[in-house]
Amino acid sequence: MRKTMEIKTQLLPHCVNISVFLLLVIRTSAQSLDYADALTKSLLYFEAQRSGRLPYNQRVTWRDHSGLTDGLEQGVDLVGGYHDAGDHVKFGLPMAFTVTMLSWGVIEYGEEIASAAEFEHALEAIKWGTDYFIKAHTSPNVLWAEVGDGDTDHYCWQRPEDMTTSRQAHKIDENNPGSDLAGETAAAMAAASIVFKETNPHYSHLLLHHAQQVFEFGDKYRGKYDMSVGVVKSYYASVSGYKDELLWAALWLYKATDNEDYLSYVIDNAHHFGGIGWSISEFSWDVKYAGIQIMASMLLPEVKHKEHRNIIRQYRSKAEFYICSCLSKNNGTNTERTPGGLLYIRQWNNMQYVSSAVFLLTVYSDFLSNTNQNLSCHGTTVTPEDLFTLAKSQVDYILGVNPNNMSYLVGYGTKYPTHVHHRGASIASYRVNKGFIGCTQGYDDWYSRPEPNPNVVIGALVGGPDRDDDFRDDRGNYMQTEACTYNTAPLVGIFAKLNQLTDLRLIASY
Repeated sequence: MRKTMEIKTQLLPHCVNISVFLLLVIRTSAQSLDYADALTKSLLYFEAQRSGRLPYNQRVTWRDHSGLTDGLEQGVDLVGGYHDAGDHVKFGLPMAFTVTMLSWGVIEYGEEIASAAEFEHALEAIKWGTDYFIKAHTSPNVLWAEVGDGDTDHYCWQRPEDMTTSRQAHKIDENNPGSDLAGETAAAMAAASIVFKETNPHYSHLLLHHAQQVFEFGDKYRGKYDMSVGVVKSYYASVSGYKDELLWAALWLYKATDNEDYLSYVIDNAHHFGGIGWSISEFSWDVKYAGIQIMASMLLPEVKHKEHRNIIRQYRSKAEFYICSCLSKNNGTNTERTPGGLLYIRQWNNMQYVSSAVFLLTVYSDFLSNTNQNLSCHGTTVTPEDLFTLAKSQVDYILGVNPNNMSYLVGYGTKYPTHVHHRGASIASYRVNKGFIGCTQGYDDWYSRPEPNPNVVIGALVGGPDRDDDFRDDRGNYMQTEACTYNTAPLVGIFAKLNQLTDLRLIASY
């Protein structure tokens, strides 16, 4: 799992952004990439990460039921949800961000996902998370934040089906606030409510009800969740604080309800909460500002937002700082690139920042294209195609167009990481060998084995190479070989879009 790092920020103004996509896909050189296969495999990954009682249609068959007593000690039902990475703690904040990004992908690219016959699987991935959030929200001002803890979990190397580690649950409430966790959970449920509005209106309404309550709780009782849930500090500490999550939640609630009160919240708190103050060069489970700024920018053309135009333009200015930084057009405050062209933020699990950048670049590219706009990065005109070109280059790097000729999406292509830092994948499947494997027995018998993992975590996006494009496929090299749900989540919709654009006739008509 990703430990806490510093945030890369700049308190500087910026210029303009870029986006859309076109001729790029024609540049499928000698190596033709199968984006439909990448899409299918990316959704399989979420089934490998499931906690709880697995359904009859579970496709990842090396997994079995796990965590069936989660919450029992505290008298609540917390069975279900996702493991975040290669261990078995259920961390609320990154799980919620994963669901928000899966939902946003379906909102933007649902038709493309459906045309690839993966729509139901995408909805199942979202619902596995939202069902858990509904359980975790046991009363208006109580939200269960975590099950298990990283310290005891990391002491053991076991399959989830054999877990002997602590499954103590931790919550936030009126006396132990966690506005960041509440905000992200509200955002996830609000975004998901949009996804299910047509196919399951009752469930959509239920999600929206919970989202509104959780947001009100987080806004009324303010505080950082890692101050209330101390066990999370070494793993998912809230470095950016909670103000970005409150803005993020309010924006998603506005999108889900069209209630002007939520938009007023985003406008009225724009300065105080940093929405139009921070210029950010990353978008992640912790730092939401770039996502907020991109979403707010897309409100600008709508006539009904005329009265808020000045503030929204300031949001757009910050959004375009992020875009121009990715494009290396920000006059010295640019995102680093590896020699092979990969966006590089930091050593530990860099791919999470790449996949989130790909999503924002593509969404903003669509927006610019649909509104017939270009960007200006410090006087340089940038087209929507420029944005999409960069986004596609990052996806292609992930899928194998890189100096190592290796796919970093596990199971895709002929060469990919085979020693993923993942407890369940690295030990013989419970369905094959039901013999109990103890806490340290996994370290003794499985962790250091030179052989590839016996189970392939298909669709997992590993942490990826370093700033020199070097990658060591070693189970102990967790900075590079561990995968996380929030790495893969932003790519689901993008794979679907690229798959559709691969048809040259569609590109010509686009």
